[in-house]
Amino acid sequence: MHGQPQEVQPSEAERIAFAYRVAAHGDAWAALVQAVEDALTDLAEAERRTLRRDRLISRGYIRAGAPRS
Repeated sequence: MHGQPQEVQPSEAERIAFAYRVAAHGDAWAALVQAVEDALTDLAEAERRTLRRDRLISRGYIRAGAPRS
């Protein structure tokens, strides 16, 4: 089917960007700022969880004692 146009699917990033722009009522700058704020919030939460997990692992290691050779 050479004459048939292929439907192009937007990437996940494009779908997310479009959703932010719709939420910002077409204001591309406001959409970008909100997307960056959300990404930074998610990054901070991931870092917080990683630090908490690392502390739990360290405490468990100390309670169990060092492995013996």
